[in-house]
Amino acid sequence: MVIKEEIEINAPLNVVWRIFSQMEDWDSWNTACRSCCITAGDASLSAGTCFSFVIRPLAFPLKVQPKIVKCDPGREVIWEGGKLGINASHTWQFHEEDGKVTLLSVESFKGPMVWVGYLLKVPERLHRLTVEFLQTLKSAAEACGGESLESDQHHAMKRGNCDY
Repeated sequence: MVIKEEIEINAPLNVVWRIFSQMEDWDSWNTACRSCCITAGDASLSAGTCFSFVIRPLAFPLKVQPKIVKCDPGREVIWEGGKLGINASHTWQFHEEDGKVTLLSVESFKGPMVWVGYLLKVPERLHRLTVEFLQTLKSAAEACGGESLESDQHHAMKRGNCDY
């Protein structure tokens, strides 16, 4: 099973990357994944970091605990994990052109319980969560006015919550 989705974000890469990579701040903008926290490794996004978050692909919450296996800041992040007989890999690819970012999300699932997921319509629900995640990231980045997060303190104050 593969879930693939892409979005164009009208903000520079450094803004999008900063918001995405500050995982422990996800609750401030992200409605698809809740209670995200680093559980082991570096507090920044890097290979070897383990983290957790909660999603609701069904009626009950599901705590996911992946490990980042590759991180090329501003270009690509891959994390992997498993739960309930399903092994997952999630790849995020960032591409900037003309001050905009195209973010590609590809999730692949394997394992003996994937067929149960199909019976419960989990792929459709996970796809909706992926779209929701991308949309809320887009909104957060674009709300920063498309300004670089390295701009001066005055602009940081004007942007409000953009220093995720």
